[in-house]
Amino acid sequence: MNYLVVGAGNASRPVARLLNYLGHDVVVTDLKDISEFKIEFQRSLIEMEKEGVTLDMPNKDPSTDGFDAVYMPPTLPDSAPIAQKIQKSNLKILTNEDFSKIVNDLIPVDIIGITGTMGKTTTTFITTSLFKQAGYKVWSCSSLVNNLVSEAIIDGIVKGKSEECDIAIFELPHGTIGLLDRLDIKIGLLTNIAEDHLSEFGGSLEKYQQRKLVLEAMSETFISNNSCRDIIEKVRSDAIFYALGEDVDFKGSVGDKSLTIEYGENEFTTPFSMMSYFFENSVAASAVALTYGIGKEDIIDALTEFKGLPAHMEDVGDYNGRKVILDSAFLYDGMKITLDYFKDESVVLFLDHFDTLSVRDKEEVGQLISGYDIKVVIASGFNEVTQCVELDAAQKILDAVSNPNIEKVAVENIEKAAELTFKYSEPGDIILHMGPLIAYDRLTTVDKIIKGLEKGSKKYE
Repeated sequence: MNYLVVGAGNASRPVARLLNYLGHDVVVTDLKDISEFKIEFQRSLIEMEKEGVTLDMPNKDPSTDGFDAVYMPPTLPDSAPIAQKIQKSNLKILTNEDFSKIVNDLIPVDIIGITGTMGKTTTTFITTSLFKQAGYKVWSCSSLVNNLVSEAIIDGIVKGKSEECDIAIFELPHGTIGLLDRLDIKIGLLTNIAEDHLSEFGGSLEKYQQRKLVLEAMSETFISNNSCRDIIEKVRSDAIFYALGEDVDFKGSVGDKSLTIEYGENEFTTPFSMMSYFFENSVAASAVALTYGIGKEDIIDALTEFKGLPAHMEDVGDYNGRKVILDSAFLYDGMKITLDYFKDESVVLFLDHFDTLSVRDKEEVGQLISGYDIKVVIASGFNEVTQCVELDAAQKILDAVSNPNIEKVAVENIEKAAELTFKYSEPGDIILHMGPLIAYDRLTTVDKIIKGLEKGSKKYE
């Protein structure tokens, strides 16, 4: 069939790539030129073009002639000229539901799906480790591989990973769930739901919750953090719950470098060397593994060896006597856990721009920081999504820092922020990064941070 895919955005790219892989003739049309997209999206589009997709960009007035079917992203306004043309045509419309069913049929193994506001990347990583320890060939897709997990899933299908594995373990952010809402999930897991991304849902927490609950509807077995019990019990009477220190189906207890998990009449204790939020996420991963049938011995072996994952309390080394930690925490609860962990240390803190596709409460960030004895806060004003310097966003954070003992600095980008940490620190200090951009665009952000650290360590040695 001849397919027209409207737009070259986050929903349209994976649709176009898979349709092309399945042998259809695919044209992607967009108002913008390819040069107007972020570099990583340009790379995706160029790869698709090499694979056979036709890029009709830029085109202000695309035609529907010669096509059999069309895909339109949910963000396309009904008032858009191309949308009106399609409404007047006889083209078959490929919906997200149709596309999701196509994807589902191309994955021949059990799927474990993990969603939530915080902890889904960590939990996906740990769950993958547990299944690998048990001998499974795991196809794992998460934002560590590609921030747009839907593209990672389609990439895996195109490259044959779905045919080479015993089990698929997918992190499912709300955008991916919106596109792939008809997967057959063997076990679904919800880590939590917090007030984030609401700007993408018209400010409605209820709409955001409903998007997350799409995973519950897709799941044969559903596991949830106990914090979401009130929401889940309304729609799922057979849900399984986990938590730290609460009387639930899978209860975790933290010891001195150990983690104990109780379930039913059973329990086990494993050595555990990680910190902060890794404990509860490990309970979640263990609940998935035990429910699927993994033995506790493999779980103990995997958690004993677990050493964390990139950008989650990641120690990137010693620079001029300062230990540098990169953490992707950006919501209140996650940041508080990280700041509590370092509360007895001398800390120089540098921050991302806190808006990605979602607009976040910068004043809340500053108010949280005020409660800690931090030497300096350096805030970046560069928005990776808009590619613009927005120093007012950095200043909003700093203005809300009311602790008079904290020095405050606003800079134009994260590389400069990393560089200046050496100006305001001394040997023995902790240089701590927090913010969402490592999760949003890990490769680009970490590269900029490392360049800044290297420049600063030489300039201010």
